[in-house]
Amino acid sequence: MIYKAAQIDKYLKKPEANIKAFLVYGANEGLVAEYVRKLIMTVSSDLYDPFCVVYLNGSDVNSDIGLLSSEYNSRSLMGGRRVIVVRDADNNLTKQVKALFENSASDTLVIIYSASLNKKSSLVVWADAAEDVASIACYEDRDEDIFGAARAKFIENSITISNDALQLLCARLSNDRKSSVGEIEKLITYLGDRRNATIDDIKAVVSDQSSSNTDDVCYYTAGGNSEKSQKALQRLLNEGEEAVTIVRAMANHFNRLITCQSYMEKGETPDKAVDKLVPRLMFYRISAFKRQLALWPKERLFSVMELLYKCERDCKTTNYPSHEILSYCLMQISSAAAKLSKSV
Repeated sequence: MIYKAAQIDKYLKKPEANIKAFLVYGANEGLVAEYVRKLIMTVSSDLYDPFCVVYLNGSDVNSDIGLLSSEYNSRSLMGGRRVIVVRDADNNLTKQVKALFENSASDTLVIIYSASLNKKSSLVVWADAAEDVASIACYEDRDEDIFGAARAKFIENSITISNDALQLLCARLSNDRKSSVGEIEKLITYLGDRRNATIDDIKAVVSDQSSSNTDDVCYYTAGGNSEKSQKALQRLLNEGEEAVTIVRAMANHFNRLITCQSYMEKGETPDKAVDKLVPRLMFYRISAFKRQLALWPKERLFSVMELLYKCERDCKTTNYPSHEILSYCLMQISSAAAKLSKSV
């Protein structure tokens, strides 16, 4: 079965006996490692307890067909539950784990993880469908994921940080949890005995790990900066981002502008309209968003939405390269924004 964040948190607080195994996979290696560590600790507080925790390589399990079964059915010399961790797993393991749980009543928890698996991998397909196996997909952190993980790390270390400082930190962190945690730990080490992190601390210690993201494309395009919009778009496409994903991010951005326009029509000030948005804007985006709010009349916003819907349809149904369709669409929008800015 597919496990979401809320189910994972619930399990970590109170493990469910019916879950025999976890499959943790995805390109976000830092998040994968974090989940694996927390899952091991539901069985053993010592990650390297030789009596309770067994680590196996996927290649070793593949080459020795009896290795996993032997470990799974063994009992701890000290009593209690055991956990087996299989790292760098691949699809060659699928048949073995299927047979393992069909033919044994062991209470040993099995944790399988790999950064190379994806949604279509046979191991993932099996785990998604199994009722006693939980699959956890670890994709790149979104802005809210970065924000939540950073805040939790500071709480864990009893360090206070202002909202502005936290948002500046998040703006500099990457979408990979491992890299982000490394930067936060570097900051904590820099603080020493101090229990408060400031903007100056972040500027002094935390390097900018952020890569181009869909927000860059949205803000450059809606703000009329065609050159930066195209460069940010090209970086995203080079990183493997799908054109349709970027179109939908653009549509979401313009929908938020329309939402704020609706609030303002009901008497709200621009500041209060922006404050009502959920999720809230990152502080360093607010001024640009307000400029766009003043720039785009509501009827023009609806025209942009129609253009984006057509762009998504064309990306899916025509034989033209989707990246060229998207690039042209963004140039149309950024050109319109540039013309509007001259008339304001």
